[in-house]
Amino acid sequence: MKRRKTSQLTQQLVFVGPSTIFFVLIVAVPFFLGLYYAFTDWNGISRQADVVGVRNFVHIFTKDPAFLNSFWFTAKFTVLGVILTNVVGFALAYLLTKRLYTRNVMRTVFFMPHVIGGLLLGFIWQFIFVRGFASIGGATGIPFFQLPWLGTEATSFWAIVIVFVWQNAGYLMVIYISAINNVPKNLIEAAKVDGAGRRQVLRHVIVPLVMPAVTVCLFLAISWSFKLFDLNLSLTKGGPYKSTESVALNIYNEAFTISRFGMGSAKAIIFFIIVALISILQVRATKRREVEL
Repeated sequence: MKRRKTSQLTQQLVFVGPSTIFFVLIVAVPFFLGLYYAFTDWNGISRQADVVGVRNFVHIFTKDPAFLNSFWFTAKFTVLGVILTNVVGFALAYLLTKRLYTRNVMRTVFFMPHVIGGLLLGFIWQFIFVRGFASIGGATGIPFFQLPWLGTEATSFWAIVIVFVWQNAGYLMVIYISAINNVPKNLIEAAKVDGAGRRQVLRHVIVPLVMPAVTVCLFLAISWSFKLFDLNLSLTKGGPYKSTESVALNIYNEAFTISRFGMGSAKAIIFFIIVALISILQVRATKRREVEL
């Protein structure tokens, strides 16, 4: 009995131990250190960090309009980004589950943008918006290409949305393709025999049965949208005049540009709590709509 317990303990230490150690060092320890620094005035350089209590949090909500503005931008971006990314991803998946000759190639093409890093992707699209669209607009006279895409608040916002959807819709497409392919064919055939059209089959058969995938895709899209940073940094840098500054970029500037790590940690804690609550509510809401076969 003792040998069996010893053997099980050894197996757990060998297989689970390394990942647990890395998780503690990379995730748990920085998280609790950030929680501590949120209540200090640490500047990230000095060895001394004086505890200031909840002063950082009071300052954020009363004397820091930039953070509130960045949060409003992030909220608007998240709503549009989540909806459009899932709609485009599902539409591509529904199309590419049909019998198309080039569907495997098209799946690869639509998935590839997700492989490209956010920083590189932002710089590529910055060139497209500034130089590429301007050249096309000058040659064709089409108003869409003549817009100052990164020059105004409204167009910069939509530029980030366009690139975000273009980058991530293909990833969600793969998840939706797997879910649609797992829908029992006999249910679809039975619905067609009963006289259901394509829209009715899609609405009343396919969509309810892919709700587990919808739960996952909504969670991923919400997480990506709220954590928008590298694409924001490389594409607009929060401009013009911080009108497109995301919360993650605001926290980065607070900690690493202004060297107020205590204030930055406080913002990160607030951000973490809000995103966690929204994610939990979203998962619970979509879980209730899942259908079990």
